[in-house]
Amino acid sequence: MPETLPENSVGIVTPETYVFDEPLSLASGRTINYYELVVETYGELNESKSNAILVCHALSGHHHAAGYHSMEDKKPGWWDAYIGPNKPMDTNKFFIVSLNNLGGCDGSTGPSSINPETGKIWGADFPNLRVRDWVHSQARLADKLGITQWAAVVGGSLGAMQAMRWSLEYPDRLRHCVVIASAMKLTAQNIAFNQTARQAILSDPDFNGGNYMQHDTVPKRGLSIARMIGHITYLSDDGMGQKFGRDLRSGSFEQGNEEPVEFQIESYLRYQGQKFSQSFDANTYVLMTRALDYFDLAREYNHDPVSAFKNALCKFLVVSFTSDWRFAPERSREIVNALVRADKEIVYGEISSSYGHDAFLIPGQERYWNLFSSYMKQVEVTI
Repeated sequence: MPETLPENSVGIVTPETYVFDEPLSLASGRTINYYELVVETYGELNESKSNAILVCHALSGHHHAAGYHSMEDKKPGWWDAYIGPNKPMDTNKFFIVSLNNLGGCDGSTGPSSINPETGKIWGADFPNLRVRDWVHSQARLADKLGITQWAAVVGGSLGAMQAMRWSLEYPDRLRHCVVIASAMKLTAQNIAFNQTARQAILSDPDFNGGNYMQHDTVPKRGLSIARMIGHITYLSDDGMGQKFGRDLRSGSFEQGNEEPVEFQIESYLRYQGQKFSQSFDANTYVLMTRALDYFDLAREYNHDPVSAFKNALCKFLVVSFTSDWRFAPERSREIVNALVRADKEIVYGEISSSYGHDAFLIPGQERYWNLFSSYMKQVEVTI
């Protein structure tokens, strides 16, 4: 809890809810007739409305990207290190828009919301979503805000997939696309990790086929294990070794000591899993991981990413991290190679880091900060 807010903080922020009652046709063939999106904004929209940036969140993210909801908050938003005065996404210059995606569980319409057509919780009946569905709903949000063109669409991981999809679906509505720690499609190994995590949830007896709320249950065990599986893949071997090594939390290896041995990493993962299971919706987790699996940027372009990116009109920043094995630098280089062959303007940086996939969130990385900052300083806005 901060006694006083840091000078470079966006300060106390209040989420807003935007209501959409125009039917949204989804990639699955279904239609959602009414939905709400919870949004936070930082900075001020200029008179020409040319300084707006859309921040797209990753799998477990939400609208609270920066600042504090109250002076009692123990920590700021998830990307606070990079959003605020004199930070890479500088609120002295930009108007930042961050939302909780459709299907989320932090206020936007999702599986835990009431379906107005039935008066019951959506639960397992909430439609499957694709990344393009999020992009279309975000375009409607931009319309409500009066923003005809984003200065930039920015995201990490699943958020970066949304940014890339924006460049193809609405090429004239963004000037810059910032793609951090991402890929044009998941590898088979990534899909396997997601499926294993989902099975932990689906096989929990308290899941009840996705209708656990109607049964007054919560699949906490499955969701906790799913989070533990995911969390392992977000860290690097070196990072875990530096932070935990083989240190013990309890017990010992002394001969004759029957007290169970528990490593610090075990305790840490269990804590992360339990915390997540108390704050995140299981159906949303299943929905989000499936959207990750389904994403394939070039599928409808005959699986040719060069043809796909030919449709883009914006400039690109692509960033990867050396220890990220979930979205390895090779995946970012595939994006870069396709953009180069599509004759697009691009800046690429491969950052040395021991933080694994989580590196895009971690403060204090000088090369990442400098690259991100210098690129965003070149993003043009008009008065």
